[in-house]
Amino acid sequence: MDIFLMAASLRKDSVNKKLTDLCQKILSADHQIDYANMTEFDVPLYNMDIQNSSGIPATVNDFVKRITQAQKIIISSPEYNFSMSGVLKNLIDWVSRVQPMPWKGVEILLMSASPSMVGGNRGLWNTRIPLEACGSFVYPEMFSLADAYKAFDQDGSLADKKLQSRLGQLLNDFINKGK
Repeated sequence: MDIFLMAASLRKDSVNKKLTDLCQKILSADHQIDYANMTEFDVPLYNMDIQNSSGIPATVNDFVKRITQAQKIIISSPEYNFSMSGVLKNLIDWVSRVQPMPWKGVEILLMSASPSMVGGNRGLWNTRIPLEACGSFVYPEMFSLADAYKAFDQDGSLADKKLQSRLGQLLNDFINKGK
């Protein structure tokens, strides 16, 4: 199965990137992974004037091509001020301008990692809204990794082996059960 995997964070040492690194490690033995970096999709703030004068940015079209080639999408996104990542929201807005709607029918698993005790969960709920409004099927279960600065072992796995097992099971369920 082809899976598009991305941490929606610009920071090089992001805990969301560590979480997607771990997901890639878990999934890569059995699946083709298109592992993207949010910095690949640098786009201006959405503005219809820009769209009307210059069209859809090439980086948005590249993102659309990559997500439409995948059978499933996994996004790990940070929580900013109790909401979703601004760069991810901006990318979602740009993608929503492409026709036919690239998000329609796409199966997405949302995750987050955060130093907070909530694990970025509030941001995930905010991220679901625009994706579902654009026609995506956002998997009902999400994964929130709390206290993420302390959550990873030296080898990149989760220190809490029950949590590591839960992540593996969630990935398996998402990949094999879907809708």
